[in-house]
Amino acid sequence: MPHALKVWPLLTGTIRYEKTSSTYNRGHGQWIDAPILAYLIETNQGRILYDVGCDYRKLSDPVRCQQFFVGMSPMIETPQMKVEQRIPHYLGQLGLTTADIDLILIGHLHFDHVGGLCDLPGCEVHLHQAELTAARAGGDSGIFTDELLQSDHWRLQHEEYELAPGIQVLTTPGHTAGHLSLLIELPKSQPIILCGDAADLSENLTDEIAPGCCWQDNFAQGLASIRKLKSIALSERADLWPNHDMVFFNQFPIFPAGYE
Repeated sequence: MPHALKVWPLLTGTIRYEKTSSTYNRGHGQWIDAPILAYLIETNQGRILYDVGCDYRKLSDPVRCQQFFVGMSPMIETPQMKVEQRIPHYLGQLGLTTADIDLILIGHLHFDHVGGLCDLPGCEVHLHQAELTAARAGGDSGIFTDELLQSDHWRLQHEEYELAPGIQVLTTPGHTAGHLSLLIELPKSQPIILCGDAADLSENLTDEIAPGCCWQDNFAQGLASIRKLKSIALSERADLWPNHDMVFFNQFPIFPAGYE
């Protein structure tokens, strides 16, 4: 059966926030340090990125940092990102450049998932139509308007589809209107599901707790997507990878090691 060749989790920064942002009505007053992740996926047909992290320019410039991030307190602190955590730096360690990326899938349009497109000009970017429509309507403080303009190459999707052989895009709305996750078959390991922010923490999956922040407060939809991912994982014998769980992330091999 066709499959991806290798997956690299990329730590593009960290962010500290009140846990209730990840777990609905649970974790008030409890703060967690979370990884901000992107994933590089190598296939027989090219290389794919799932998410791209923050815009380093906003974090490295004190004026822009104040403009974009200070208003998120007290529930969310300013993300921390080193220059070596930018996507091009990781690619360089593998002997690659941004020209070697064939396609980017953005799981959703929050700043810690889409901001890094500034480092990947000209790439084809896939996104769900409902995500862009909701973002343009406003009302989501996690979306920066200027980042909606970073790509002239949006390829808007409307349903689940095969992104490449062995890589299936899954619709998992709830946290945002058009959230997307990925099911990836691997040559030597069990399949994996990149949950994205449909499940920030392992706790979202084990205890079936909706994300603490859901589009239009539709927590039932967020919970339905968690149950959908668990059902697919069971039928496909796949491992579920939560997206902002530092304990889970620390189990990954150190880059440039990856998963096959």
